[in-house]
Amino acid sequence: MMVIGSHLSTPSPVRCSICLDLLKDPVTIPCGHSYCMNCIKSFWDEEDEKKIHSCPQCRQTFIPRPVLVKNTMLADLLEELKKTGLQAAPADHCYAGPEDVACDVCTGRKLKAVKSCLVCLVSYCEKHLQPHYEAAPLKKHKLVEPSNKLQENICSRHDEVMKMFCRTDQQCICYLCSMDEHKGHDTVSAAVERTERQRELQLSRQNIQQRIQDREKDVKLLQQEVEAINGSADKAVEHSEKIFTQLIRLMEKRSSDVKQQIRSQQETEVSRVEELQEKLEQEITELKRKDAELKQLSHTEDHNQFLHNYPSLSPLSQSTDSSSINIRPLRDFEDVTAEPKTRAGFLKYSQEITLDPNTANTYLLLSEGNRKVTRSKPQSYSSHPDRFTSRYQVLSRESLTERCYWEVEWRGRGGVYVAVAYKNMSRAGRGNECGFGYNDKSWALHCNKDSYVFWFINIITPVSGPQSSRVGVYLDHRAGILSFYSVSETMTLLHRVKTTFTQPLHAGLWLYG
Repeated sequence: MMVIGSHLSTPSPVRCSICLDLLKDPVTIPCGHSYCMNCIKSFWDEEDEKKIHSCPQCRQTFIPRPVLVKNTMLADLLEELKKTGLQAAPADHCYAGPEDVACDVCTGRKLKAVKSCLVCLVSYCEKHLQPHYEAAPLKKHKLVEPSNKLQENICSRHDEVMKMFCRTDQQCICYLCSMDEHKGHDTVSAAVERTERQRELQLSRQNIQQRIQDREKDVKLLQQEVEAINGSADKAVEHSEKIFTQLIRLMEKRSSDVKQQIRSQQETEVSRVEELQEKLEQEITELKRKDAELKQLSHTEDHNQFLHNYPSLSPLSQSTDSSSINIRPLRDFEDVTAEPKTRAGFLKYSQEITLDPNTANTYLLLSEGNRKVTRSKPQSYSSHPDRFTSRYQVLSRESLTERCYWEVEWRGRGGVYVAVAYKNMSRAGRGNECGFGYNDKSWALHCNKDSYVFWFINIITPVSGPQSSRVGVYLDHRAGILSFYSVSETMTLLHRVKTTFTQPLHAGLWLYG
């Protein structure tokens, strides 16, 4: 009698190599190997068409099919083993939990499945999977990672495995569906459709990965610009401190003004870059998440699951246009100084202004090299999208992005709006979006014989000061300063704007009356 320690599992001679369980009604075939009666019978039933029957272990063939007779000796041995209770139970971690895929073959408490078969539509534990590695017919079956969704591969109407895909209706079908309600539709095998979709998925991943590389490169450039801006600003502050500490008390206030302008400009520049940087980093995060999602889907071995999940993938958000990443050439901050006090000081920044005929309303006549504008009868200007259609307005050709100064002299019974505006303000119609000072894209000083009024976003600000037919305009675009002066023998500040300009400006005039 065989003696086995209580800590060991049942010996392999009394286990069936097909079901991997204890032999039930054991039979021994001519080659000497033993199996469960039902296991070897089912195995040979599948070989009946070939009329040659073989041993699943040693592959020896038999003609004709051997007659199966119960091995009473093995049967008695099994009975003795069952009485001793020496079968070792699987460890607890081998049993299927609520989140695991259970073996469909196990009885009683089920073990975890290690593979699912897409042909059998059954999930197997390690023990019951063994025939798929040893039996020739089962070796051809498609094994995938354990899945609880195998029944989704069965056609609910025909109870057949869905191995085809209807491109007309974009759904998985069985072969009976293709001859029934999907007859005449564009159908292919699920494997063929999976291959095509997999190719699309790979192209999407390549696109995403390229965009990630581009965005990371852009972020690095922006980081370099932030460092350069901060470094230049720090040097400028240090230089200005050395100069102004040597000056008299009268100059101390001017030193403070310069540092305030530098820091304001620095804050504006860094804020612009960091905002765009944050946007790009968010896009990179989204792209990486999307890439991981596509990667996970691309590794799905079950064609039907792949095709089922593919249409539900969230679309990519619109890519940040790289042209919006405007890496401005670095400028020193050392040119920031206080606003001039005399007309001679302002004239150092004199900017010659010429008016753009393509923007002039047809009731305006330009002359003297496009530096003079007069109300007139309709002119035969050509059609142009930049032209103001209803208001008697005109903009300059020059794009103003630096520090500059110009003067406007006016005469007549009417008045004039002396303005600056972004180029993208509206031109057609009489709405507020088209009038200087009536929107957030333009600033205007309304001048007539009796008074001055400042306009911005259609809000009126009364302005006091000596009346003059000449108005001076001082602009420091980077510092965000716009000042209007009454010009006569002296210069008197009428109104000053402190803001952040986000686009280049153009000088503008609006004639009325």
